[in-house]
Amino acid sequence: MRLMIVGTLSGQLTQASKIALDRGAKVTHAEDVEQAMRVLRAGRSADLLMVDVGQPIRDLVRMLEEERFHVPIVACGIQNDAKAAVAAIHAGAKEYIPLPPDPEMIAAVLAAVAEDKTDIVFKDEAMKAVVDLAAQIAKSDASVLITGESGTGKEVVARYVHARSNRSNGAFISVNCAAIPEQLLESELFGHEKGAFTGAVGRRIGKFEEADGGTLLLDEISEMDFRLQAKLLRAIQERVIDRVGGQRPVPVNIRILATSNRNLTEEVKKGTFREDLLYRLNVLNLRIPALRERPADIPVLCDYFSKKFAESNGLPYRSFTADALAELSRARFPGNVRELENTVHRAVLLAQGVEIGVDAVRTPDGTRMDTSSGPAQQAALAAEAATRTLVGLTVEAVERSLIIDTLSHCLGNRTHAANILGISIRTLRNKLNQYTSEGVAVPPPSAGQAA
Repeated sequence: MRLMIVGTLSGQLTQASKIALDRGAKVTHAEDVEQAMRVLRAGRSADLLMVDVGQPIRDLVRMLEEERFHVPIVACGIQNDAKAAVAAIHAGAKEYIPLPPDPEMIAAVLAAVAEDKTDIVFKDEAMKAVVDLAAQIAKSDASVLITGESGTGKEVVARYVHARSNRSNGAFISVNCAAIPEQLLESELFGHEKGAFTGAVGRRIGKFEEADGGTLLLDEISEMDFRLQAKLLRAIQERVIDRVGGQRPVPVNIRILATSNRNLTEEVKKGTFREDLLYRLNVLNLRIPALRERPADIPVLCDYFSKKFAESNGLPYRSFTADALAELSRARFPGNVRELENTVHRAVLLAQGVEIGVDAVRTPDGTRMDTSSGPAQQAALAAEAATRTLVGLTVEAVERSLIIDTLSHCLGNRTHAANILGISIRTLRNKLNQYTSEGVAVPPPSAGQAA
């Protein structure tokens, strides 16, 4: 666990730092948000930021999103500062810890972050076979290609492999090749020198160097531009990289994991993916079965997510009725575990009584989740229903509804919503600021991350 302390809070955070060190965490310090960003840009990554509530947390969240650093934030402040605590959560902090720090609370937060990243919830034999194989190959330094449909949990398996590898004390760095514009991905991976291009005001360490001594996950690698694949191949073969604008190669010591929801053999035949790169990546292969191929996982995942979202929303834990589980088991879940997670999150918020019933797990318009009529027909019916709801609305109203609904679907994650909508994060923020000023309810960032 790598913890970064941001701010001082009259020395109280120093005490929290000592507690974290006693719990085995590696701790770095930054005086303020700007220094924290400089440390991250220099390649000293963190698994968790513990931030003085007096720091500009909203600005920190924005900078982390814009520079694609995926690090959760825990705000810390004096016990009676309830107003600051609420503001920090609304700004994007995941949790608030009152100070002076309680050792057990600090330990629980560190454990929760570690568990959330490496835990695999399963019961089905199909998934057990994958987990057993992942544990078997974890100690190797060989590259691993993890394949499966979108939402099956490929990154979760990648973190599981890293946590059980000989590099577990090193960094785990993930790069989503599909979410970063083509012209920026090379700099994101390999870094750049000052003046390498317009806007390069200083040296930036890339993800390869950031992962030095640890593991680098290339998420959705099939989306990488063909020309950049050649440079990636050299980096994997030679274990050296060239920063954009750099004058000399930089050695790196990393293990490569990659994921794809496409058949890369077919992509090679199409000429969109290099065959030699595929061979380098696919030394070992883990195929994650779709959720419909592991039905025994649905009840245990439902229970896991129910506990998770009940706790995060301050609600009592409720189990699912037999009818509700039967309804969920009949669903095809084309979005796999990610879609099931969102479904359970909605059900936890909508449920009434002592259990989560059928009404809470059905789709937002109240229709059954049973898709036995076929996905094509279900999609046609959904499209028809959506079209009917648009009649009589202005373009501005439709746009607002689309943005708010997409943001709700992403559980408040601005970056993910912007990617889905095909707009910049800045445009999305401007729209949301406009809606807020107009009195429209906007899902807060603290609603969670899309999984």
